[in-house]
Amino acid sequence: MLSEDTAIAIQEELRAKVITTDVLPDPIKIIAGTDVEYDKDSNLIAGSIVLLDYDTLQVIAVASHCMEVTFPYIPGLFSFREMPPLLRAYEKLPLHPDLIICDGQGVAHQRRFGLASHFGVILDKPVIGCGKTKLCGEYNDLGAARGSIAPLLDPEHIGNALRTQDGINPVFVSTGHKISLATATDIVLKVCTQYRLPETTRLADHYARLALLEHKK
Repeated sequence: MLSEDTAIAIQEELRAKVITTDVLPDPIKIIAGTDVEYDKDSNLIAGSIVLLDYDTLQVIAVASHCMEVTFPYIPGLFSFREMPPLLRAYEKLPLHPDLIICDGQGVAHQRRFGLASHFGVILDKPVIGCGKTKLCGEYNDLGAARGSIAPLLDPEHIGNALRTQDGINPVFVSTGHKISLATATDIVLKVCTQYRLPETTRLADHYARLALLEHKK
């Protein structure tokens, strides 16, 4: 098993490879969502990736993988826990997406290299980080209306707090890899059609839960 120091050294090394500008296919046809589910009663973890049509958000394919957790719970190093099942799920996909939205941070991370950046660099794919909670940084003056944006600062601009529905808590968007913050923010808002979270994340969460239940049977 990797030590904490080795994992941090890997983050520091790979961080230099993150691209924070748009390197996207035109048009985007397939978008993916990822989510990881932990079993409350065991050491099991399930990673799911769902592929959606970018225009209609209809599900095209789903792949999941269940396994034992291989890395301890250490804040700032979640990618080392969550990448193994996600990479195995990715290998099972019948086709690959143009863009991925990760349920986690990209550069809005203590070492500017959260799960979305790690996943993007390893796969060499455009990835957006969209976290439910803030890992680091501060923001102010976020309007109450859908589409309101406030810069997430630490002290530099590392992401955006984005209000995806009127009066609902924001999500935290950051560049993962091969995408600009402005484009990432626009795309997250586009795929948050009815709920706070992107459809990509909501569906991946659903399939990760199902995969864990099925595996435990």
